[in-house]
Amino acid sequence: MAIAKAERLMNLALCLLGARRPLSKRELRGSIEAYLEAGSDDSFNRMFERDKDDLRELGLVIETVENLEGEVGYLARRDSNRLPAITLDAEEAAALGLAAKVWQQARLAGAASGALQKLRAAGLPEDVDPYGSHGALEPRIPVHEAAFEPLMLACRDRRPVVFDYRKASAAHPETRHVEPWALECWRGHWYLAGFDRERGAERVFRLSRITGKVRARGTGFTEPVPDVVTVRETVRGWAGETADRSALIRLRSGAGYPLRARATKVRELGDGWDELEIPYGHGLDAWLVEFGPDVVVLEPAELRADVVDRLRAVAKG
Repeated sequence: MAIAKAERLMNLALCLLGARRPLSKRELRGSIEAYLEAGSDDSFNRMFERDKDDLRELGLVIETVENLEGEVGYLARRDSNRLPAITLDAEEAAALGLAAKVWQQARLAGAASGALQKLRAAGLPEDVDPYGSHGALEPRIPVHEAAFEPLMLACRDRRPVVFDYRKASAAHPETRHVEPWALECWRGHWYLAGFDRERGAERVFRLSRITGKVRARGTGFTEPVPDVVTVRETVRGWAGETADRSALIRLRSGAGYPLRARATKVRELGDGWDELEIPYGHGLDAWLVEFGPDVVVLEPAELRADVVDRLRAVAKG
């Protein structure tokens, strides 16, 4: 129904914008298929009035004109509905260029490049190079996972999906039925936040652990989508960034620089090892496993057990 209404609004807007003279209700009804299918004049009139009000709320300026015969017509003049010229100063252009470079390695690189070309044609200052260097560090958001694009589209279209997912502590993947909310990049990894239908709760999935293809399943969500802030907090928590206590680990000297950057205390033990106190939150066990034999968990005991379980699952293949 939402798609049908959007198509009807688009057709009405195009008719009004393309007309050289005001069009009557009768002419509009004969030009738009959805109006032709209206069961009665009253049904058409109600539909048309709602559509006209919706277009005006969206910002389209629609004029009501009465001709010499007293017939009312409608027209959307292009000069009244034209956006003002886009003007960007050097800092704004630099910010857009930086954003485009962030997506250079992702599937959105073409769209970002095309948008900047359109801005250049629309009057971007000639002395500003949006692709120029703006510092010694150049940000990147790598997207190597095949699941990224179908999940991005599913989040945009509010379309449930099915995929096979292998948890770090499991030897084999499981099928998950998910209502996708949003994608988040955290610490170089992409995560999907959504509602897991089997578990009846929100979950976060790391894209690198999705195996096989992402398949769309039906339309419509069964649960409301949280606001952006809630989703981001969920991703942060499941990615291990929300810590409520500390963990003590041994770390091989010269290794694990991301862990060292988060450490609150570091003590040299000698023999090529250091002792670190780091924040302990959800997901820390999965992160520590990535450092393999360079990390030994000392405490707490449940974190050590979780890391051992994950390593055993990896060893089983």
